Amino acid sequence: MSIRRRRFAAALKPFRKPLIIAIANQKGGVGKTTTAINLATAMAAIGRRVLLVDFDPQGNASTGLGIDRRDRKITSYEVLLGAAKIEDALTKTRVPGLSVIPSTIDLSGAELELIDLERRTERLKEALAEQFVIDGFEYVLIDCPPSLSLLTLNALVAARSVLVPLQCEFFALEGLSLLLRTVERVKANFNPELDIHGIVLTMFDSRNNLSAQVADDVREYMGDKVFKTVIPRNVRISEAPSHGKPALLYDYRCAGSEAYMRLASELLLRSEAPMRPRDGSGLSETAGRKTA
Repeated sequence: MSIRRRRFAAALKPFRKPLIIAIANQKGGVGKTTTAINLATAMAAIGRRVLLVDFDPQGNASTGLGIDRRDRKITSYEVLLGAAKIEDALTKTRVPGLSVIPSTIDLSGAELELIDLERRTERLKEALAEQFVIDGFEYVLIDCPPSLSLLTLNALVAARSVLVPLQCEFFALEGLSLLLRTVERVKANFNPELDIHGIVLTMFDSRNNLSAQVADDVREYMGDKVFKTVIPRNVRISEAPSHGKPALLYDYRCAGSEAYMRLASELLLRSEAPMRPRDGSGLSETAGRKTA
């Protein structure tokens, strides 16, 4: 379908502005990219059209969705610097309804290049603004780098809300406090709509008393902002990226995959109230399906 026809088709139906969610935590190793990959996959399996923006120079979200580095011709780097449009960088995944804007190590140099540019904190926001009238994405998830950098700031300015993966370990609350302060500063100075969408507890080990204690402390501190769903430590989740698949395609029956399906349902309930499954698509139908 031509761009003109897609614009016309979009004009015939009510326009729903996509919900843009930044998945962020300045602390590394908390399951941020794992959450981005599997949450996006689960939301697509429920029937939503989802775009995952890989905004981490490591490019792990792209790898985890099976996008070979040699196939990443146009990436979030070119989009951020205005050298390409979102539609040029869109890459379909093996999951129906899920597309990704891939990333490469080139993105690590973008911060230096942005310093002298006007509106350097709004580059991603402006790049995302036009595309969705045409393509109808309902959710955009941005996988941020594990740092409070200019890249992360671009993501927070573009987003409507922040989803925070939080590892159930001792330093969790300290890192959370720092991130919450950053969100408040961004809200005050750049993006007054920004809010915490929710906090998801990751790498939960039911055999470890410390995991339960951290979970209780976070729930006491943040209340209803903490998702009820907890992501457990799971071997199959760790194995999946080496096969270029989300865990939900690698083994959709494992405990980790089931947890991400529950998390997706809970997130959609918060966002849509009530959630309405669209096409009945499920992971059992997409598991093992190759990219067209």
